[in-house]
Amino acid sequence: MLIDTHMHEMTYSKDSFLKLDEMVRIARAKGLDGICITDHDSMGLKEYAAEYSRRENFPIFTGIEFFSLQGDIVAFGIEEYPKERIPAQDFIDLVKAQGGVCFAAHPFRNNNRGLEDNLRTVHGLDGLEVLNGSTSLEACYKAAEYAEELGLFTLGSSDCHVPEKVGVCATYFPEKVHTMEEFLEVFKKGTMCPAFYKDGQYHIITNKKSIYLSAHQ
Repeated sequence: MLIDTHMHEMTYSKDSFLKLDEMVRIARAKGLDGICITDHDSMGLKEYAAEYSRRENFPIFTGIEFFSLQGDIVAFGIEEYPKERIPAQDFIDLVKAQGGVCFAAHPFRNNNRGLEDNLRTVHGLDGLEVLNGSTSLEACYKAAEYAEELGLFTLGSSDCHVPEKVGVCATYFPEKVHTMEEFLEVFKKGTMCPAFYKDGQYHIITNKKSIYLSAHQ
């Protein structure tokens, strides 16, 4: 399955211009098999997204993009989350205590919202976003180098806030996932691969060199 693992809907992400029905429509048109709603510091859309997912028969997984004191972390499989900024390690520990998973979002984006070199000091991250549709390819390539160094899973996602960005990058899951339990089970295996959309189809990336080369095709 191809799933966009980092997306923002306008109800709870005030910097987004996307409604859920539009996100699903575009995702289906591009060939995605599911999407993830990861609003800024909120999981307020969770119940509505679950109901919409059932009605449309299209997998929608709700997580959160939490802005820790050191940078953004995307998490899934949690019920409780802080209402104020806390250290990255404390947030990771909270996620793990609830049986969830988490990855560093755009760790080297030049807006002071990535974990950057804090990647080497925090413990418990499952993966790194090594292909982010709203981040430079150079920053993505650096993230891929860190993922290789630290032995972390690699993911791709659009980080979309506008229609044209929906699904520009995604993550390939080698198994079917239709529930959050299945999503978490496969995620923890770490067998996913990042992918990017080009020429009407998705291209799965298997090594960090191809992330760099994709910028020059």
